[in-house]
Amino acid sequence: MTEKESIKVVADNRKAFHDYHILERFETGIVLTGTEVKSIRSGKINLKDSYASVQNGEMWLIGTHISPYEQGNRSNKDPLRQRKLLLHKHEILRLFLQVKQEGLTIVPLKCYFKRGKVKIELALVKGKHTYDKRDALAKKESQRDIDRVMKNRSKNT
Repeated sequence: MTEKESIKVVADNRKAFHDYHILERFETGIVLTGTEVKSIRSGKINLKDSYASVQNGEMWLIGTHISPYEQGNRSNKDPLRQRKLLLHKHEILRLFLQVKQEGLTIVPLKCYFKRGKVKIELALVKGKHTYDKRDALAKKESQRDIDRVMKNRSKNT
């Protein structure tokens, strides 16, 4: 089975691409309960305002909302609770030093299933300024205009 076939993306954090410059990406596992996995499988996860933080030598995902599973009972957990991310100690230490020294942030980009396991793609990011966002929007709009003209030109011939 190829790599593309084994990955099923459940949620994207599109706002992160708009608000940050992506410097480095890495894949992590996440510690979840059974009802949270079922809820994620049905697509009820929101990564919009979440981030990752190092606390006591462990990486934690903060602010991610996983809706309670409808068929779950008292085994449902708090939707906004902190969830532990699974990384090697040397990776956690390296990220912790980069965040402390360079003023960077760690945000989740997407949540997906890989070989039956829930994975989170994290990114080491640097915040964009307002003028950076305007430049990106202007480039995107000009590219859209160019594509539109080329499409119309190919239809007319």
